[in-house]
Amino acid sequence: MSATRVLCVDDEPQVIDGLVLSLGRSYEVQRALGGAEGLVVLRERGPFAVVLSDMRMPGMDGATFLAQVRQCAPDTTRMLLTGHADLEATIQAVNEGQIFRFLSKPCPPDALRKAFAAAAEQHRLVTGERVLLEETLHGSIKALVDVLSLTNPIAFGRATRIKQHVSELAVKLRLPERWQVEVAAMLSQLSSIVLPPETVEKVYFGGPLTAHEADQVARLPAVTERLLAHIPRLEVVRGILATYGKSRRRPDPAHDDADGVLVERGAQLLKIAVDFDVLEAQGNPAGVAVGTMRGRAECYAPEIFEAFAALRGADAPTLEVREVPVAAIREGMVFAEDVKLATGTLLAARGYEVTASFVERARNFRPGFIKEPVRVILRGAPGDRPA
Repeated sequence: MSATRVLCVDDEPQVIDGLVLSLGRSYEVQRALGGAEGLVVLRERGPFAVVLSDMRMPGMDGATFLAQVRQCAPDTTRMLLTGHADLEATIQAVNEGQIFRFLSKPCPPDALRKAFAAAAEQHRLVTGERVLLEETLHGSIKALVDVLSLTNPIAFGRATRIKQHVSELAVKLRLPERWQVEVAAMLSQLSSIVLPPETVEKVYFGGPLTAHEADQVARLPAVTERLLAHIPRLEVVRGILATYGKSRRRPDPAHDDADGVLVERGAQLLKIAVDFDVLEAQGNPAGVAVGTMRGRAECYAPEIFEAFAALRGADAPTLEVREVPVAAIREGMVFAEDVKLATGTLLAARGYEVTASFVERARNFRPGFIKEPVRVILRGAPGDRPA
């Protein structure tokens, strides 16, 4: 088992040497002379379980340095080494760097080792909890999406296409945080599992709804909220899903917190993707759909819409579409149109990406049970293409 990696930062080389001497047998110690060098070491040689910094350093003091460590490595446990009783500097360090522990200078070797042991354990607890939450989150989302794919192929197909639009748009815009809006896209149709199949088809194709059906559709956001309310770390996702159908509000970074800005931006990406898919489902070519949306310019953030128009408008690259027999369907292909049984029942919606389980399921149907040929979009490696 590899040693726990720690970083010690001080502008005095002899102090660093003493820290390495005390900690070297138990930890893999990296050193840095000053805050600026410490940030470089953190970026190039991290991550570290623990960072210890001196308070009084020229150029960048310990409080400022640890505050920046918190921003770029929030899971790292931070400790401050100080040789003076400066109350104001101590308060600043606590508020900006969220310091785990203070050590007085000079610090006895036993006290130093005990502090590092406690800090390393704190790091283990924090990272362990995060991994557990991520695994729980991933499993919960997968279970919900699997339910949607089995019970409502129309809605699942739409969610798959929306997620593809959102992912490509997020890449084009170079968004640093993408997973929340991608998860929101996959869950955007989840509440349709409570709708009767005939109502789902009307919503999908933009058909007229009865008063009762319109009331059911209006309650869908509340259904989504109930389904997701107890899954951890989905606050931003739930915010996006609750916001994207409402009138556009311009995010204000000066007054909104980071999550609020992310919710508004994510809601814009999702709204554009959903509106485009609805127009395409009504039979509009991509260029016409984008042109129609351009006529609703007040509904969309201009920079996001123009990025999407470049992806899906007249200048967007075309994909090869081929008709193949059911026996030639392979994992990773994408259906270019709805796949139906001979009875007319929908098996998979346009935009569905074929999975291994779908291939196995299709093989179990007797010949002629699925309408053939099926139209698929060819993309990816040449090996994905049927002969």
